[in-house]
Amino acid sequence: MKRSAQMKELREKQDTELRFDVVQKQKELFDLRFKSSSEGLANPSRISALRREIARLKTMLHDRELRASAAANRT
Repeated sequence: MKRSAQMKELREKQDTELRFDVVQKQKELFDLRFKSSSEGLANPSRISALRREIARLKTMLHDRELRASAAANRT
């Protein structure tokens, strides 16, 4: 999936869905790190990809919080 399509899909999600995705990806990252230390991974680049996905989700959530607080301050 292209990044622009992925970002469009993320923007359409609700905050609760994004938070759920963050938690799921953090669990997956933990499992991958654990597996990596004990037996090795077939695709070690997945760890860095997951870290980027988590950062992208958190950035989007933070941006939404800032916009909501700015809108609340204007009124």
